[in-house]
Amino acid sequence: MGDNAAAMAVGMGANVAILDRSLPRLRRLDSEYEGRVNCVYSTESAIEELAVEADLVIGAVLVPGAEAPKLLSVDNIKSMKSGSVVVDVAIDQGGCFETSRPTTHEDPTFRVDDVIHYCVANMPGGVPRTSTIALNNATLPYGLDIANKGARQAIADDRDLMNGLNVCNGQVTHPEVARALSFEYVKPLTAIT
Repeated sequence: MGDNAAAMAVGMGANVAILDRSLPRLRRLDSEYEGRVNCVYSTESAIEELAVEADLVIGAVLVPGAEAPKLLSVDNIKSMKSGSVVVDVAIDQGGCFETSRPTTHEDPTFRVDDVIHYCVANMPGGVPRTSTIALNNATLPYGLDIANKGARQAIADDRDLMNGLNVCNGQVTHPEVARALSFEYVKPLTAIT
């Protein structure tokens, strides 16, 4: 989601900063955008410094199996420019701004200290046909692989498919999910019988 937002903003001529904690990813993005974005290692001070000057902040952080970390505090939001906008893509995982609360497509925004918040849970639901087609295109190869090979073999052959398995036969098969929920972790191929 963050990648798509950055690409659209760059295409519209915006001054874009991308923050991440993965140096290889930042190097890849810097090369991909050929210097048209400011790639910044994500630290608390970098986030605060950039947010104060931003017209738009898109929080697209995901920690598998865990609640999203709070990237901007109440005080950070208060220090932002009047009329600026924050979009919390992580709202389905608890939100990444302290001032976030889930909203709906029918009533999508609210203001805190004159900063507009967009925190719609299930954002793709706003374009149901398009998002369904995209989801089908992304998942169909996995479904066909499972149908052709059987679940155990398909998962054994495909690391992405294995990483996507969270629960199987009543057992938690994703280490971060197991840790977050205090369940015993069972290796995916052990859970599939």
